[in-house]
Amino acid sequence: MPLKDEYLPAVYCFVTSGEYSREARKINQKVQVAAGTLDKVPFDLAHWQKVAAEKYPHGLPKPFSSDPTQWLFNGSVARASRSGSENDPDRDGLATLQVAVARLCGYQWPRQTGSSFPDCPALAPDGLEKLADDDGIVCLPPINREQPAAARLRALLAVALGTYDEKALLAATGSKNTNLEDWLRDEFFEQHCALFHQRPFLWHIWDGMKDGFAAIVNYHRLDNTTLQKLTYTTLGNWIHTQESDAKADKPGAAERLAAAQSLQQELIRILEGEAPYDIFVRWKALSCQSKGWHPDLNDGVRLNIRPFLTARDVAKKGAGLLRAKPNIKWDKDRGKEPERPKADYPWFWCEQEPTTDPAGGKAPVGNRWNDVHLTLEMKRNAIPS
Repeated sequence: MPLKDEYLPAVYCFVTSGEYSREARKINQKVQVAAGTLDKVPFDLAHWQKVAAEKYPHGLPKPFSSDPTQWLFNGSVARASRSGSENDPDRDGLATLQVAVARLCGYQWPRQTGSSFPDCPALAPDGLEKLADDDGIVCLPPINREQPAAARLRALLAVALGTYDEKALLAATGSKNTNLEDWLRDEFFEQHCALFHQRPFLWHIWDGMKDGFAAIVNYHRLDNTTLQKLTYTTLGNWIHTQESDAKADKPGAAERLAAAQSLQQELIRILEGEAPYDIFVRWKALSCQSKGWHPDLNDGVRLNIRPFLTARDVAKKGAGLLRAKPNIKWDKDRGKEPERPKADYPWFWCEQEPTTDPAGGKAPVGNRWNDVHLTLEMKRNAIPS
C-alpha cells in the first residue's frame, strides 16, 4: 500500500511490471510464495516515479475492463473481449457473441443496472434494451409468434456492430459452424460454460432432438413464475403444434411430440421440487430450504442448477435437461462448520455423505456436505427453531 497517495502511480507501475515478479523470486522460489515475501521486495521509489510520469502523464487510467466475466464490464457487444484490454484490436468473436446472446436474453452487467464502482459510474441505456426479451426465454425455433433465436440475434448484432461478417465472427470463436442457427444449437452453451468459468447464467434447455424444442433462458429471471411460463405456455404451445402436425402425419412430428412431453414432465418435477429434483443449500436451516423451484440467486449457480442436471438426461450423460454438462460438482467443501442444532441442520451431524433425508448421528461432525436431497415431507414437517 502506498504511504502517500502521490506514490500510487509508482507503486502501480512497479507491481504490474515483470521486475516485481523477478525480485520476489530472488527472495522466495517456492511455487506458493508466502505473503511475508511480497513486501520485502526492494523498491526504488524515484525510478518508478519517473516511469509513472512517462507512462501516465495525466495520472493512472480509470478502471476499465472489456472482459465480460468482470463486474466493471459495460455490457458492450462491440467492445467485448476476453483479453480485457480496452485498446486490443484483436477482438474475439466468442466474447462478442456471448455478450450479444446475454443482452438478447435480457441480462445486464452491474453498471447497467445502476451499480457504480470507484471512478466507474453507472451507465445509461445503450439502445439494445429494446431488443432484449421480456421474460428471458429465447426459443431457438419460432414459437408463439416470436422469431427464432438466430434471427433475433442477427437483428441485435446489426444494431450493435453495424455491418459484420457472420462466418468470420463464428470462426473467431473456434466454431466449426458457419451460421448462427447451428452455433446456437450445438456450441453456444458449452462455450458459455467455458468463458464464464463453469458457472453459466444462460441455460440452454432442450428436449434432446436437433429439430425439437430448445430455449436459452436467463437464469437470473428464472423464478417460479417464469419456469411455469416456460413449462406450460412456451413449451405448451410447441406441444400443441406438434400434436397438430402428428395428426397430419408430418414427418418427425410424433417423435418431437414425445420428446417435448417428456421434457415438460421433467420441468413439472423441478417446479414441484420433490427429491431428487430439489434445491439444497447447506447453510440454510431445514425449515428455510426451498419447497419447489424458488431459487435464491445469492446461493449461486452451483447449487441452483442441480435439479436441471440431476433430472433425466435428454441426451448427454450427466447433463440432464441442458445441452451440455458444465463442470459442476457438489463434493464436500473444505473446512468444518461450527456446531449447529441437529433439528435444523442434521446433515452437519453426518460422518458419511448423506443421501436423502439425513437423520444425523449422535455428535456434530461439521462436514460441509452439498449433495444432499430433502423430500418435501421432511421440509414441511420442519419446525423453525
